Amino acid sequence: MIENHIRTLLEAPEAGEGAPTLAHIEDLLTAGYARAMAIEGEQWRIQRRIVDVALQLADDFNELQACELRRLAHDLREVESDLAGIGALIRSLRARANDVRANAA
Repeated sequence: MIENHIRTLLEAPEAGEGAPTLAHIEDLLTAGYARAMAIEGEQWRIQRRIVDVALQLADDFNELQACELRRLAHDLREVESDLAGIGALIRSLRARANDVRANAA
């Protein structure tokens, strides 16, 4: 999972032996952005489904749809938490990349 790779890199030394290269940091940033976009896509899909189910419920209450709506709400909370988590990791990784660039100059 990309989040674990980013955490490992952030725990690595900033300079010297064992320090990740700028290229490695940038590769992980790219992968992190791709993961964030995938999570956003899932968030969008869940939100669309919530709207669809809510509209169906407005027309005719159905216990099955009510259960689906509860599940979707739970899924949406999880996805939003995942998105917040990867966002925080990306910000930390971007700061690390900026530090490496500044020290290289």
